This record gives sequence, structure tokens and C-alpha cells, in this order.
Amino acid sequence: MTSIPNLPRGPLAPPSPRQKKRITLRGIVLALLLLPGPALAGDAGRQVHGENSIFAGNGVALAWGVLKAATEEETQAVLRIMPAGGPYTHVSVEGVDPFTRTRREILGGQPLGRQLDVRTSRATFADLPRREIHFYTAEGWRAGQPALSVYFLGLPDTSPEFTSEPALLAYLGDALAKATGAR
Repeated sequence: MTSIPNLPRGPLAPPSPRQKKRITLRGIVLALLLLPGPALAGDAGRQVHGENSIFAGNGVALAWGVLKAATEEETQAVLRIMPAGGPYTHVSVEGVDPFTRTRREILGGQPLGRQLDVRTSRATFADLPRREIHFYTAEGWRAGQPALSVYFLGLPDTSPEFTSEPALLAYLGDALAKATGAR
């Protein structure tokens, strides 16, 4: 049988400066973990992580592709947005720096028709890696409150690259047709 050494009895010694620092750092880390994520436009609606270069769900369908160019500044990230049975009438897109929470409008509110292609320089993901696609119902649009926001933490790694625009556009159409069951 192993014996357990006796623990000191009586009042505990005050924490050393090193222990105080450790306790303070743990408190700061815990507080940061409990902070809410970046606020969405209007702080309303459902928030969904897009995760992959093709997303279909919640009444919308999205697909990413890259149109390669001679330089990185000319290379475009292309996001195709389509309705997929949801009640959404409008869409907007923001680029967000997740650390400073700086936001920049990538696409101002637009009516969501049959499909919409949003083009940005792939280089913009360096400063604004998070992309938030906000979907509005007619009532939500008037109130400035998105009903759904799909976010991506950077340009998805699975986004295919093309050197030809017709090939990119054909891919986006085929990918979303398959994702929505329209094919």
C-alpha cells in the first residue's frame, strides 16, 4: 500500500508573483474564449460556416472558383451565389479581418435573382480573410437584418483554379447544378 504524504495544514501561503501572473493569464485566456465571435451585419439571423468550396443548404447554394492570371493581384476569386428554395430576396457580401473586426463591403446589397457572380482579387483574402454572405428576406431587407449569413474562413482550399473564364463559369454552373439536384 502506498502512503500519501501529509499535506500541510493551516492557511495557504499567498500566491507568488509568478503564480499571480499565471492566474491572470489564465483569466484573460478564459475571457477571450468566452467572447462572442465577430458580429454579423445587424446581429440577426442564423450563422452557418460554409467550410467547403461548394455549399448548398438553408435555401441557398454557393460555389467558389479561381481565375488565374499572370500576377496574384490580377488573379480573381469568383463566388457564384444562387437561391435554392429559400425565402431570400437580397444578398450582400463583406470581407472581415477576424482580429481587428474591420469590415469592408465586397458587394453592396443586391437583389438575388437566378444567380450572381461576385469577383474579388484573391489577394484581398490576405487582409480580409473571412467572407460573410448575408441573405435577406423582403422584410429583413427593409429592416437591414439578414435572416442567414454564410461565412468562410478564407478562400476554401478546395476551390479549383482555372486559366480560362469559360472553363471556370462552366464549372460553377455544373457544381451548383449537382449540389442543388438540378442535374
